Amino acid sequence: MVSPLWTPLHTRLHQTLRQRPVLPPQQKILVAVSGGQDSLCLLQLLWDLGRKWHWELRVAHCDHGWPEDQGLADHVRDWVSQYPLPLFCSGAVALPQTEAAARAWRYQVLLEIARGEGCPVIVTGHTQSDRAETLLYHLIRGTGTTGLTALPWQRSLSPEVQLVRPLLNMSRAETGQFCQDHHLPVWSDPYNQNLQYARNRLRQEIIPALQTHFNPQVETALAQTAEILQGDLDYLEQLTTEACKTAFDDQLPRFNRLPLQTLPLALKRRVVRRFLQQYLPHHPNFEQIEAVTQLIQAPNRSRTSTLTGGMWAEVDQTYVQLTAPS
Repeated sequence: MVSPLWTPLHTRLHQTLRQRPVLPPQQKILVAVSGGQDSLCLLQLLWDLGRKWHWELRVAHCDHGWPEDQGLADHVRDWVSQYPLPLFCSGAVALPQTEAAARAWRYQVLLEIARGEGCPVIVTGHTQSDRAETLLYHLIRGTGTTGLTALPWQRSLSPEVQLVRPLLNMSRAETGQFCQDHHLPVWSDPYNQNLQYARNRLRQEIIPALQTHFNPQVETALAQTAEILQGDLDYLEQLTTEACKTAFDDQLPRFNRLPLQTLPLALKRRVVRRFLQQYLPHHPNFEQIEAVTQLIQAPNRSRTSTLTGGMWAEVDQTYVQLTAPS
């Protein structure tokens, strides 16, 4: 439990947190621990650095209740009891065996625990490797800049709770070596070997092939790309917010196209996407955003084909109006 030495990962995390004030001193922090190498590495690092940062740590474990996870919760309880830290274990009932369902359930559980304990921060063990895989996964599926930013350092789960990922400049290989050096009891999750899950196939087959045949440092390259894109995205979001304030009608499903006509195409698309997100029942796709964006310069009474749910957009003088079937 007590680290035998101060490692480069300790130094890197300490320096990262000084540069990015996402975990202030004396903060109440809920640490999500799955039992895998990344979360065990995270817990040990935070425990060791806690002597300098004076955090109040709590640990949460989410048990999916899947057959292959039998014994995992007890494994986590046994290990966490050595620190010692408050531990909160929650078990799911009849949770579908899908990545999306498991992720949504986990975040809901973690948010409830954080609120109950007065923790404004939840930390997870996502690494540089996870960030690279997420970027590649979104790129293959098709996405815009937002999807390519892939696992930012922090995001809001609610107005009062932030999700923080402090290990994004560490690789999975490094957390694995850390666990081995510190004799941390990593749980081997059989789901990580199941190639029916897209992310596992990326992890087991695609990224190793890219490392072998194209770039041995592909994880670092992809993660750095995500970091660069995040900075670009933050700037674009600021500009988009200002443009929306000028163009949107607070009372009606329409926007004034005149102040948008001189904007760069990238901003036009982002404004249109925000507009459609407010009114369409589903997230707008590329074709829908493009169709409405073209109306910004189109002649009066130009219109799109049906977007979704029988709705369409039409030019009405200076406005682009979203219309639903009567």
